[in-house]
Amino acid sequence: MKKQISRGEFIRLSGLTLAGALVSDAIFANDLFLKNNTSKEDIQLMKKLILNNDATVRKILNKVPLDPTIRLSSFRDIANSIATMTASIANSGSEYYKSKVLAEKLNQAIDILLKEQYSDGTLDAGGNRQSPPDTAFVLEYICVAAFILKNNKQSDLASLKDKFKKFILNAGEAMVTGGVHTPNHRWVICAALANINSLYPDTRYVKRIDQWLAEGIYINKDGHYSERSGIYSAVIDRALITMARTLNRPELLDLVYQNLTTYLYYTEQNGDLVTVDSKRQDQFMTLKVTKFYLQYRYMAIRTNSAMFAYMVNLIENLPDFTTDILSDSLAFFMENEELQKQIPVEGKVENDFEKFFAASNLARIRRGKTSVTLFGGNDQPVQIVSGRSSNPNFLMYRKQDAILKYMRLSTSFFRMGYFSSDGIVKEGNKYILKETKEADYYQPLAEEFRRSDGNYKLSESPDGRFWNKMDFDSRTKSNVKKQITIIEITEENGALSLDFKVDGPPNVEVTIEMCFNEESIVKGAEIEEKKNYFLRSGFGEVATGEDTIQFGPGKCEHLNIENLDSEEYTYHKGSLHTNGVHVYITGFTPFTHKMTIG
Repeated sequence: MKKQISRGEFIRLSGLTLAGALVSDAIFANDLFLKNNTSKEDIQLMKKLILNNDATVRKILNKVPLDPTIRLSSFRDIANSIATMTASIANSGSEYYKSKVLAEKLNQAIDILLKEQYSDGTLDAGGNRQSPPDTAFVLEYICVAAFILKNNKQSDLASLKDKFKKFILNAGEAMVTGGVHTPNHRWVICAALANINSLYPDTRYVKRIDQWLAEGIYINKDGHYSERSGIYSAVIDRALITMARTLNRPELLDLVYQNLTTYLYYTEQNGDLVTVDSKRQDQFMTLKVTKFYLQYRYMAIRTNSAMFAYMVNLIENLPDFTTDILSDSLAFFMENEELQKQIPVEGKVENDFEKFFAASNLARIRRGKTSVTLFGGNDQPVQIVSGRSSNPNFLMYRKQDAILKYMRLSTSFFRMGYFSSDGIVKEGNKYILKETKEADYYQPLAEEFRRSDGNYKLSESPDGRFWNKMDFDSRTKSNVKKQITIIEITEENGALSLDFKVDGPPNVEVTIEMCFNEESIVKGAEIEEKKNYFLRSGFGEVATGEDTIQFGPGKCEHLNIENLDSEEYTYHKGSLHTNGVHVYITGFTPFTHKMTIG
């Protein structure tokens, strides 16, 4: 495919609305998707892959064999080990090339999968019983292994190839008929079907893919798939690349291009990903951008994109690159030889940008060593469940190794928990976050709703705080209390000015919580017996190595920092409190406070 992209189209795809361009104009002269890339093989990278893959194989061989009497609940590790071992046994540069010991180990591993595979072609995965999507994740590795051995002439691998085929075709029946749980599962199953079809063509596989694709692949104007998740964006990008390659559907790469552009902005300089806005489990996790390495590499080679080349170079220089990529990725390079090519362009980006993702209500700002993330895009009402955004962190701030992991605000207003903004309004270089909380009291039931036995409908209170046999819907609300919180954040050359206002009933406790990385050394704040710090006045400073963050002035009008999470958590003894160094600023409503961070 030769698809020439204009500057306007590029901006539409990647959502660039920067004050300063992130990428040099040279990229706009390139074809978006180059069909014939003549780059030479990246010999040094391939040597590293073979060397580290062999090291992983050595560990696999030294492991204690699995107890055949113990039933497994997850099979991705076994499938990954099969792909890893297959890469070494079939690569002439490996010390395990044509290894009979490795062939025996491979047969043992695939025998486990065949033994545990149900008659419908599925495997279990944790609590997911006979799961088509989890089987699709396993197929990603097994199909790669089968592809590597497809044209292999070693006689002692013939039975292994037959076992691969048996497992894959059995699983293919589940892929043709099976259902899903989550949005990304659809595309994982499609990728599995595409891989199976490339090995053992069958029109049923393509027909099923088309059935799923007919639903449409959602991506918003920010470049996010529906789950807005780093974990699953990497999964979807990988699946779309597989379909684009094996089914000759390059138009699917347009979506990958948009998503990878977004995650460039979501990547910190140490490789951490911004996850605060995810709708899945990673909203409370630390992820590394290494999850996107194969995707960035493929697209950098395919598109001659300087920004994707930059991301490849960044990942290759991370400490985690060896363990996350080099240790078990050789099979994917052997299956997709395009990955073996040298990247034909130099990676360049400007390290100064401001990007507002309006659909996600998230802002990313970078000024040299300083990085800022602002977030106000939780799903309302806030509920704690997979598939909904509920993270209370509204500000993250970094100066290289000095890291403010998050800032939160909580009040004791009816124990309704942390501030969760109703979006973000951007005015110039000011970001405005606002939330209104309401709590109610309830009047006696009118005569027509009364019951002599007192057995009223079990229902939720309108403010979402209680479930009781009170028939709340039939009661009149009274004594309604409202609390309005406004936080205005202004950025200037990487420094932040924050203006807090909390209005409503008087004498409500207000707590600003700052959590810094565990290695932080705090100055200017007072520590209490539980190792928490209070910034009573003046300015505080945290240092990690040579890097520092200053913040203040402080305020300390109360010392109650318990039950900040809301009754939804504390009733069940749960907590959102995380590891780190915690510093608090406190006061009472009507609350106003101005401070800076820099």
